[in-house]
Amino acid sequence: MVKIVRLEPIAQETAIATNSNILSVLINKDLDVLKECGGRGMCATCHVYVKEGMEALSPINRREQRTLEVITTCKPNSRLACQAQVIGNGLVVELPPGMYINSIKDIEALIGRRAEENLLHPITGQVLVEAGKLITRSTLKQIEDTTNFNFGSYFVQSSEA
Repeated sequence: MVKIVRLEPIAQETAIATNSNILSVLINKDLDVLKECGGRGMCATCHVYVKEGMEALSPINRREQRTLEVITTCKPNSRLACQAQVIGNGLVVELPPGMYINSIKDIEALIGRRAEENLLHPITGQVLVEAGKLITRSTLKQIEDTTNFNFGSYFVQSSEA
């Protein structure tokens, strides 16, 4: 049986099979989702907000709950798209504003330009550079000094916990 999911703010609807996760909807719509952890519920790169229909989703599991606790932009209606299975109709999902980055090199390539949208840390969702801000070498240095981009060790630590 199929379920309809609406994506905001892009105002698109799509049909997916019952028990498929929200991530499959994002991928089917060709949205740029990093899936930094491979869909294991250990990063923020598929973090979404459920505007309507929280009851149309599977319950939050322990892995997802622990990950949501470290996401700085987490709200009561937050879910990880890779973990939330669609079991009912009436689901409206809002994509967080901003772009998750893979590494510090993503920001390095933008030096001298203004960020077109918020640049977000892939594990915590923290805004590293606000939209409209000029990206300078000092901005890059500050991010390097205060932000851990060692994803591999983060995922190893998380899976051992």
